[in-house]
Amino acid sequence: MEDLKFIDPLLHGIKPETNTLSNISVKHLVCAGLGSLLAGAVLKKTGHTTSAAIVGSLAVPLLTTACYKQIAKSYKAKKESNDSSGIEYNH
Repeated sequence: MEDLKFIDPLLHGIKPETNTLSNISVKHLVCAGLGSLLAGAVLKKTGHTTSAAIVGSLAVPLLTTACYKQIAKSYKAKKESNDSSGIEYNH
């Protein structure tokens, strides 16, 4: 019986933690992307070109992910508003 201790939390309804990285909001992604651009520009001005290139290159994936999440959210909302329940009322 002692070998089954890992099942005990599952029996009590405790769910394992899900991936929290996918729960980052669009606002946070945009701020991170713009901050990366700003930090890269400051590093470039101070003469740290290699560091500026690395930090600045993070901005494009962050901003692209923010755009994708926003488009997916608006598409999902539009799709839900256009879906019908299957019951048509003809009065």
